[in-house]
Amino acid sequence: MDIRSELHKAQLFQNLELLAHQIVEGFISGIHKSPFHGFSAEFAEHKIYNPGESTKHIDWKLFAKTDRLYTKRYEDETNLRCHMILDNSSSMYYPEVKNLSLDNLNKIGFGVLAIAALMEILKKQRDAVGLSIYSDTYDFHTPEKSSERHFQMLYSKLNEVATPEGTKDTRTYTFLHQIAEKMHRRSLIFLFSDMLQTETEEAMLFEALRHLKYNKHSVVLFHLLDNAHEIDFEFGNAPKRFVDVETGAHIDLYADSIKKAYSEKVTQYQEDLKLRCAQYQIKYVDVDIRSSFSKVLNSFMIERQKFA
Repeated sequence: MDIRSELHKAQLFQNLELLAHQIVEGFISGIHKSPFHGFSAEFAEHKIYNPGESTKHIDWKLFAKTDRLYTKRYEDETNLRCHMILDNSSSMYYPEVKNLSLDNLNKIGFGVLAIAALMEILKKQRDAVGLSIYSDTYDFHTPEKSSERHFQMLYSKLNEVATPEGTKDTRTYTFLHQIAEKMHRRSLIFLFSDMLQTETEEAMLFEALRHLKYNKHSVVLFHLLDNAHEIDFEFGNAPKRFVDVETGAHIDLYADSIKKAYSEKVTQYQEDLKLRCAQYQIKYVDVDIRSSFSKVLNSFMIERQKFA
């Protein structure tokens, strides 16, 4: 038996859809802490009333509960086309986690669960969802659809993502260009990536981000990082070997000896990324994978309402 092959077939989570449902339910139960105070589980079947719209479908019972105006949604409504993009490169499997759970995630685990949670909301809203996954190759692409069968296929595909074999460079910009070329109808695009590239590729990466805005798409970048290690460089002061998971290159050093310079460099890259996103009118959201999913879900709710 090829053990490597069997590992690549293993599921990330035992029941991805159930976990996604738990995340969304937890978000709803704590929603009084968010900008959507007073909004209960009914949100999946409603949309915020915009001045000038017909008042015919306002839910007055919900208004009595929340003091906010919402209109009911109907089965034939598909107001949103949403496309999820997942970076599945080797660096997304940091930190190494043997048994993924809600309380013990690496970057790929967080990205998969975040996408699944957004799909849970979108499915209830009867919106259309598409998915692209890339690593050292363009692994998977499916256009936006809203059928139950389509959503089940997406859950299954997300649960089967596996780290690329070997140590290969991943050029995010190459695949973002290819994905942008496939997006013909205006959509809300969510990119989940750690955005780790070699320094010489930054300009090409920024250009690829701008390409995603083609055809008047709305784009949100969820920048996934393990802040304690990848920003603050908290490794203690014992000698350690640091290995680049994509190139195999390594270096032996005392972490404290480069901690300050490293953190400054990474912080500057983040600021450059934020600036470029602002220039291209891309929503930039920095996400610590050790935090909750509320930042992702709140950002989605805000962008969903702005998308028209």
